[in-house]
Amino acid sequence: MCRHLGWLGAPVSVASLVLDPPNSLLVQSYSPRRQKHGLMNADGWGVGFYSADLPDGRPARWRSAAPIWGDASLASVAPALVSGCVLAAVRSATVGMPIESTASAPFTDGTALLSHNGIVNRAVLPLAPDAESTVDSAILAAHIFARGLDNLGDTVAAVGAEDPNARLNILVADGTRLLATAWGDTLSVLRRPDGVVLASEPYDDHPDWEDIPDRHLVEVSATGVTLTALKGL
Repeated sequence: MCRHLGWLGAPVSVASLVLDPPNSLLVQSYSPRRQKHGLMNADGWGVGFYSADLPDGRPARWRSAAPIWGDASLASVAPALVSGCVLAAVRSATVGMPIESTASAPFTDGTALLSHNGIVNRAVLPLAPDAESTVDSAILAAHIFARGLDNLGDTVAAVGAEDPNARLNILVADGTRLLATAWGDTLSVLRRPDGVVLASEPYDDHPDWEDIPDRHLVEVSATGVTLTALKGL
């Protein structure tokens, strides 16, 4: 239902990740190549990043309910936003869910950033007064934050057991690592000399892109990339 991307590595511009590649998130907003559900991602977008200039290590976010291709300022500002840890997403809203900036990923607990590519029945999730929106992804994000990022795999497996129809591709950044799950939709990794990209689908045709097997947890840190099979296989 969405497309997302995370970067961990040397500082690079947001534009180089989100706008410049031939199959960037900008292109995926209107012409995704691997999206299994939905044809476009025109119901909002967001980008979050970390910078030494920000207080207390907290991330900055820029979110909108409009299609990413319609934001005239993004192309001029994104080249000036430079970070070693970035999370960005474009949204295809689930039918019946509101289209508003607070419903666009990335969501945050003030420290981490999170995007959800998929769908989940809100009835299987606990009440989440801290959720940024009433949409399923925001409530799921609040649940994951409450359970702790180190429990991401177990949390996703538990939610998946409660809702067998859920698609739970999660992408998280905390400034020093990326965490992601492949559960019901596509996820790929690219190991570059200057860092690592995790993305719903490759942003170009470089042969080093690798597909992540379904129902796996991925962790990217300074020590490398680790894959772990999730419970429920």
